[in-house]
Amino acid sequence: MGVLDGKGALVTGGSRGIGAAIVRRLAADGAAVTFTYAKNEQAADEVVDAVKTAGGQAVAVRADQADLAALEQVFELAAQPAGGLDILVCNAAAAMVTPIADVTEAAYDELMAANVKGPFFALQKAGSVLRDGGRVINLSTLNTALPGPGISLYAASKAALEQFAAVAAREFGPRGITVNCVSPGATNTDMFRDSNPPDVAGLLIGMTALGRVGEPADVADVVAFLAGPDGRWITGQNLRATGGLLI
Repeated sequence: MGVLDGKGALVTGGSRGIGAAIVRRLAADGAAVTFTYAKNEQAADEVVDAVKTAGGQAVAVRADQADLAALEQVFELAAQPAGGLDILVCNAAAAMVTPIADVTEAAYDELMAANVKGPFFALQKAGSVLRDGGRVINLSTLNTALPGPGISLYAASKAALEQFAAVAAREFGPRGITVNCVSPGATNTDMFRDSNPPDVAGLLIGMTALGRVGEPADVADVVAFLAGPDGRWITGQNLRATGGLLI
């Protein structure tokens, strides 16, 4: 018996990296997981196959988080396998490394639509459809506390998710729904490698108490804790899953 048996979960951006690890972990704990992906159908199919091979349930749905027109259908599909929805993990995000002086209005609108507008309205929808005692987990980033050059929009967009979670924890609390953030540090993902020069990983390892870059499963385990019964008394919090990069 898994701790999430009978639970329905929706994970946005679940085809790669941290999102894929979250899908696999929640499914391993017994949840019927629906996850979205924007483009990479092959990667999404590989996640579904891996979950099914391990005896779990997962369904992939192609949907761009910035496309609010698809939101209703995504939630309807996610509720079907378990007869309802209990867990929302807002993981999908876009990254951009651009100095403030070079940010265009189009780039601003695109990133904020994906990282702020989409998750906000997913959170709004979750407030009306999650069953009592449900869970919402937003994926933020260490960069809201440890900002660097070129990530003004990315860090600001993730900071918005932290505030959404804090307010929603108050609003959804009477129904027993918890709302939290998990903020990864340096994690071995395509996004991390694409957004940083090759020498950054070694520098960050030297700054990290546990002496290594994180793996997606390290973050997924923290999400699973918040999604499960042991996380019932934690809400409105931001858990920094960084291995001690920030203490």
